[in-house]
Amino acid sequence: MQRRDFIKKTAAGVAAGALAAPAIAQSNPTINWRLASSFPKSLDTIFGASEILAKRVSQLTDGKFNIRAFPGGELVPALQVLDAVQAGTVEIGHSASYYYFGKDPSFAFDTAIPFGLTSRQQTAWMEQGGGRQLMRDFFRDYGVVNFLGGNTGCQMGGWFRKEVNSPQDLNGLKMRVGGFAGRVMQKLGVVPQQIAGGDIYPALEKGTIDAAEWIGPYDDEKLGFNRVAPYYYSPGWWEASAQLSFYVNQKEWDKLPKDYQAALEAATYEAHVVVQAMYDARNPASLARLMKNGVKLRQFSKSILDACHKAALETFDEEAQKNGKFKKIYEQWRRFQHDQSQWYSVAEQQIQTYLIGHNR
Repeated sequence: MQRRDFIKKTAAGVAAGALAAPAIAQSNPTINWRLASSFPKSLDTIFGASEILAKRVSQLTDGKFNIRAFPGGELVPALQVLDAVQAGTVEIGHSASYYYFGKDPSFAFDTAIPFGLTSRQQTAWMEQGGGRQLMRDFFRDYGVVNFLGGNTGCQMGGWFRKEVNSPQDLNGLKMRVGGFAGRVMQKLGVVPQQIAGGDIYPALEKGTIDAAEWIGPYDDEKLGFNRVAPYYYSPGWWEASAQLSFYVNQKEWDKLPKDYQAALEAATYEAHVVVQAMYDARNPASLARLMKNGVKLRQFSKSILDACHKAALETFDEEAQKNGKFKKIYEQWRRFQHDQSQWYSVAEQQIQTYLIGHNR
């Protein structure tokens, strides 16, 4: 008798659980968001981060939370994504925070500052080194919650119509370069231009600019810069890595059910990892093709790097003296970079230097 009662109760419990699961799913609302990206759809790496995010969020919420990604310029101008999220024009955006350097140079820490952190170091700073809280506090003033959104890794130094061999060759050069790098290079006579990715090629082709930096071989090849500027320089000292970010309007974030918030945050991590992996996997073959097609690979001279490094440190100190928000982040960031550099030199630099010399 007791055994029959136990079986009945167990069966009833299982049935109730089976009925409860769909009921819980059905209780979640259907939510549709629009995502404004700063990047062209032709770049499956950097624009692809938004598509990865949208797909995973939909899967994790049984199709109840849907995000539609729009490329740069389709909903809002490519360099106004942050403004659109802040104003509530769109619920979510994907961009590079140093595009908004003009609002406050502190934005650059969310992407890159010259002679800064590698991709792994940037992620470590954001996730375990205090960077997330510092940047969340900063973005709060704009009504935005920021999330990791990919990283390009170390970038190339850009495309030049003519060779540059010394700091003097930079004087008067009109170059597409944004954020802190632009201000640093102004000290060397460069005339910086802030131009969205999709507009760089015609600017180079028409001679509106003399040089342009974008990302690296895979994306640069797709945009065809080698057809209008033959010299390809490295390294991109202004971006030892470049972190991308998802922006969510604070009010819209607060309205999301907790499980939707968890799904969205999990999807940002996936996009972050996959984007970096795509760049690392695809850049070598793209660089080989570019060189086979006549691209002239060059390295910035030590004199150029030394002059730019000196100018960068001067620029950081100048900004810290007049901008309390920048100073707060910079002092903590600088300590983290120092510790990372010390650790990197102990093991990783040693093995990488050895392998580079023997894997030819």
